[in-house]
Amino acid sequence: MTEAHILALYGFLVLLTLLLQVTGSMQQLSLGYLMSNRDEHRSVTGWTARLKRALDNSVVAMALFAPAILLLIATKQTSDASLLAAQVFLIGRIVYLPAYVFGLVGLRTLSWLVGFAATTVLYFLAL
Repeated sequence: MTEAHILALYGFLVLLTLLLQVTGSMQQLSLGYLMSNRDEHRSVTGWTARLKRALDNSVVAMALFAPAILLLIATKQTSDASLLAAQVFLIGRIVYLPAYVFGLVGLRTLSWLVGFAATTVLYFLAL
């Protein structure tokens, strides 16, 4: 497995998060509302709202993780260390999603920190 494969796997995790969030939104808000212009603001609650926040956070994490990986690949600086950091990032983000959805606050924060630290390491490796 390479850093590029890990980036693709994380992309699939973000897609899965989006699918779950949309499914929950359809149950709470109705398909008609979701297909509208949404001029009238409605909110989701419970696990669907947590999925929305987890999705938002996952997109930000992708915006930080992807450039680091692509930079390492483009400059041919991938290494065992960058692969390990990418793997740690992915594991952290895999743990983050259910921790957020099920309200496991301490685990959610720890898994977020693990992913963030791994991303930071990737940028240092790219220098």
